[in-house]
Amino acid sequence: MNERLTQLAQWLRQQTGQNCELKPASSDASFRRYFRIELEQGSQIVMDAPPEQEDCRPFIQVADILHSAGLNAPEIIAQDLQAGFLLLGDLGNVTYLEVLNADSAERLYGDAMDALISLQTCIDIATVDLPPYDETLLQTELDLFKNWYLEKHCGVSLNEQQQKTWQQTCQVLIESALSQPKVCVHRDYHSRNLMQVEEGHNPGILDFQDAVVGPVTYDLVSLLRDCYISWPREQVEEWVRGFYVQAGHSGIIDATKISENQFLQWFDLMGVQRHLKAIGIFARLLHRDGKQGYVGDIPRTLAYVLDVCGRVPELESFYNLLLELQLPDQVS
Repeated sequence: MNERLTQLAQWLRQQTGQNCELKPASSDASFRRYFRIELEQGSQIVMDAPPEQEDCRPFIQVADILHSAGLNAPEIIAQDLQAGFLLLGDLGNVTYLEVLNADSAERLYGDAMDALISLQTCIDIATVDLPPYDETLLQTELDLFKNWYLEKHCGVSLNEQQQKTWQQTCQVLIESALSQPKVCVHRDYHSRNLMQVEEGHNPGILDFQDAVVGPVTYDLVSLLRDCYISWPREQVEEWVRGFYVQAGHSGIIDATKISENQFLQWFDLMGVQRHLKAIGIFARLLHRDGKQGYVGDIPRTLAYVLDVCGRVPELESFYNLLLELQLPDQVS
């Protein structure tokens, strides 16, 4: 690791003509690390992405796509793909999560949903080379819950009948996702990846390298049923209804064919798929990667799953299964 930091420092000296002090900027759930450097022209961000574990090319590709849509993603100042180094513009250090509260939520979420409308209207999914959010990927993500959370974290092995319920649930969630209009999907559009910026327009958008073409409600549920902060269901549904109106006016959906209730149902089921995946990832980060900082978010995320499954008839059997398993992170 010290050798890699030495290599990074040498590369930065070539790019900037200065000896740069690397200050940790942030970390995420991948193998990437971020540092902030201070230069005469202002601060910049350095991404260290070991090439044997991370590929910088999708980050560069999606950054270009977001810029083309007028969205506020970091500028790519310099790159060394072979070494896995990127020098980026700095969107600051104030995440949405740090400033979201009852007074700021309407403004911040309003900005984020406006940006989401731009993401979905200004990016032509027929011309951008992004992978599809297809049945295989959706199922792979759902399997994270069973493999890493139920089996590894909780020590639960499903019996034959429980396995059948799980498979039926996966099918309901996948069919709902695939039935939705397709748009560009950021895939991690939440309060830790959105920045409140002093210059330019809010939000600054980070961690977009896993973008795909997929369901219209995916990023919306990532934003409004965030694994890191929660709001009353009535408030969330009010925001969803507002987005539904915007999406209809923008041509993202045909409101004459897709009702508000249909959109809300898609939103609910999409959230269950995403939250099951997230719970599995949080467990994997602990057991595979030794990162303990995410398991504390499992109870909130599982509460979303139980809330929706308890209200949606198609998921009643899965709701009963979760209660039967008496999972340790279930909040009474």
